[in-house]
Amino acid sequence: MSTENTAIDQSAALTDSGIVPDKKTFFQSITEDWWAVILGFIIIGVVLYLTQNGTTISLPAYKWSSQTDLFEKILSPANLLLILETGVIFLVLAGFAIFLSGGNVLRFSAGFLLIYLLATVSFIIGGNKNVGYYGLEYVVFALLIGIVLGNLISLPAWLKEAVRSEFYIKTGLVILGTTILSADLIKAGLPGVIQAVIVVSAVWFFSLWLSRKLKVDDEFGIILASAVSICGVSAAIVAAGVINGDKRKLSYVTTLVLIMAIPMMVILPWAVKYFHIPEVIGGAWLGGTLDTTATVTAAGDLVGPVAVKAGVIAKFSQNVFIGVAAFFIAIWWAYKKPKNNGVLAASIKVERPGLKVVWERFPKFVLGFIVASLVFSFLLSVETAKSVAPTLNGLRTIWFAIAFISIGMEAKFSSLIKLQGGKPALTFVVAQIFNIFWTLLWAYILFGGYLLPVPDFK
Repeated sequence: MSTENTAIDQSAALTDSGIVPDKKTFFQSITEDWWAVILGFIIIGVVLYLTQNGTTISLPAYKWSSQTDLFEKILSPANLLLILETGVIFLVLAGFAIFLSGGNVLRFSAGFLLIYLLATVSFIIGGNKNVGYYGLEYVVFALLIGIVLGNLISLPAWLKEAVRSEFYIKTGLVILGTTILSADLIKAGLPGVIQAVIVVSAVWFFSLWLSRKLKVDDEFGIILASAVSICGVSAAIVAAGVINGDKRKLSYVTTLVLIMAIPMMVILPWAVKYFHIPEVIGGAWLGGTLDTTATVTAAGDLVGPVAVKAGVIAKFSQNVFIGVAAFFIAIWWAYKKPKNNGVLAASIKVERPGLKVVWERFPKFVLGFIVASLVFSFLLSVETAKSVAPTLNGLRTIWFAIAFISIGMEAKFSSLIKLQGGKPALTFVVAQIFNIFWTLLWAYILFGGYLLPVPDFK
């Protein structure tokens, strides 16, 4: 076998379609989706077990505001040791799946440690108080670091072995399911739930319709629509994972989300004050348009305490729809799209798949996401769920950071600029403008006392 063929076989390990055509072992037949579910459940189970037995799980600190903080807190020997220990644990978990599925563990280990180191750098930069003030999070720097590295050098084989962005994303998404709780819907109250349903559905379908009008492909359109309508980067990651989307497109959409978030954090609170929009309505508006709870809270602080509460509640309601959207997008995509990557779709008539084929194409990590959400919503007490939430959120964030470093390495900067002639960016901007005005309308109707009593957040 030639060197080229060997590289192809090794890089094929741990993919959604299995290892190689002549799969021989049970473990080699386990797909990437199922490995993500297995690792996600192992992490969740271990965290639950240790927490319930009184063991404190410490994760590295990355938040700092001064040079003294940086050297005495972030770069202290204790914190650096914790960063190293966390990286080793992640390497063992990921390496376990790589080894059993037939990948090159030595190459993977070397590449993974470098990617983890770069992810740590992105956390440290994003953890600065001044950087965070402008809404710049680790995601921005992880993508930039990966893109710069991937475009300046030709990635060596040992590094390519560890560049497995989908595997990392899917594992993180299974853990993300633990934060999507039905209790959040109850907390949101009727106005928040109704606003979430109306805003998410209308904006999602408008975005997809617009992308088709502008001749943006459906894969791109779904990632864009999910990002605009639900909750930005997280929703884009989920949508891309569900449809096994092009990682360049996910990188592109993530960049758009982060670029748009910065001016919106400033302009929307200003508009609330300038146009004398009632604080509770302004908060609901911020919660329905800004993409993360952190940005909603920051923008709400510029308006007032009632705006913060209303905004966070509205955002909770929309976050819950990540799981709902993932489920229906997965079924629709598996049913509508033939598994030929579009090569023959234009020239032959493809029969719609039956339930068996839909099951084969259905992304199994979505099931892990849903099971995690159901367990934490109905089988565990609220106190237990809250006690493990910070740890699981921290671990999930590490998987995402590693994934975004990998995505950046895989994305060619020239292709990001030229991708479909700027039409996806135009789609995103127009859809976001529609989202802003549509959400404001329903914030007035639902939180302004026109249909329901004005919620009391004081």
